[in-house]
Amino acid sequence: MKKTLTLNPISFVNGKVNLPGSKSISNRILLLSSISHGVTNIRNLLYSDDTKYMLNALKIFGINFTLSKNNTVCEIQGKSSSLSLNQKTSLFLGNAGTAVRFLTAMLSLSGNNNVLLTGDSRMKQRPIQHLIDALRQGGANIQYFEENNYLPIYIKGGFRGGEIIVDGSISSQFLTALLIASPLAILDSKIIIKGNLVSKPYINMTLELIKKFKVNIIHDSYKCFYIQGRQKYQSPGNYLIEGDASSASYFLAAAAIKGGTVCVTGIGSNSIQGDVKFLKVLKKMGACVTMGKNFICCRKGVLNGIDLDMNHIPDAAMTIAIVALFSKGDTIIRNIYNWKVKETDRLLAMSTELKKIGASVKSGNDYIYISPPKKFHCAKIDTYNDHRIAMCFSLIALSNTRVTLLNPNCVNKTFPNYFNILKSISF
Repeated sequence: MKKTLTLNPISFVNGKVNLPGSKSISNRILLLSSISHGVTNIRNLLYSDDTKYMLNALKIFGINFTLSKNNTVCEIQGKSSSLSLNQKTSLFLGNAGTAVRFLTAMLSLSGNNNVLLTGDSRMKQRPIQHLIDALRQGGANIQYFEENNYLPIYIKGGFRGGEIIVDGSISSQFLTALLIASPLAILDSKIIIKGNLVSKPYINMTLELIKKFKVNIIHDSYKCFYIQGRQKYQSPGNYLIEGDASSASYFLAAAAIKGGTVCVTGIGSNSIQGDVKFLKVLKKMGACVTMGKNFICCRKGVLNGIDLDMNHIPDAAMTIAIVALFSKGDTIIRNIYNWKVKETDRLLAMSTELKKIGASVKSGNDYIYISPPKKFHCAKIDTYNDHRIAMCFSLIALSNTRVTLLNPNCVNKTFPNYFNILKSISF
């Protein structure tokens, strides 16, 4: 494994990128397929650290699946019920937030479970209290094993549904976990959202995918969700996972900065991912963007700084922070408090590393203010074992300065082939 990777200056980008499958969709589809009635044939599955943790968990709980075509096709035999195991087991899920949150809710359904769920050192620092509080309201027996409000946790089932209040201000994954699990609960559920719900596009994605498996959930302007209990998920048979919109952002941003034209395929105007809204921001900054049903293309424009609330696209907002370095004027990215509870404290990490390459940066509890560098500095970037930090700062090579990334292999979390693909469109 490489400890460092130095990227030399890239003078031009041009070409086509076939995107890997969306991580967010992949882990949702894997779980939904495993609990549904029937066989699901999944195409364009993302095979990365996060999805491997989910697949391993499903295997432990007796789900039969086969992988083919370089692990991008997965055929899953659903079990028509929640996940259960009649023996005590330990489940390690690394730093895969989607796997941890979704499985916590799913494993809370069966009274037969006795699962110790844990993760790596960072995952043990990431929030899960609001989800546990909500599940306990529905009857779940969950105990903290080391420190209150954090992993590891003991899950012993018991979730029945009912009226539940969940805080939506930290992570939309808590609500997603409840939405996937609640249709299998004994009682009908009414989920009431406390606070401002963050990352609403991810909830729309979840609802769309649940609908594909023949379960409908209604809501009242995202304030209250009504879910009938005792339902059965039905496999759609075949499902093609669209390309990852967050991953697309790096290549499209590269084109905006130093194109040429870059086209990404496997995603387009019908995308269910919130991060396609990144394109509106890129356009607003001055890039030239075109889109079809199965492609998005971007070419260089005269870039200008912006001042925007980007709560709806927190991952892609990090890419905008890099585009800001190549823009005229300052950029302010607002309402991004949840950057602090991701794979690392991204507010602190971005502020620290942007300053290394010469930018002037101010940040507060939920914003970052970026003034472009007068001159880019050659720097060693600490990636904090965060895949998005590594991919973002690879774009510094689009300046006339090389950049060195520490621990570049952290991209394996969601995009193992990232650097090779970046190289393929670089000149």
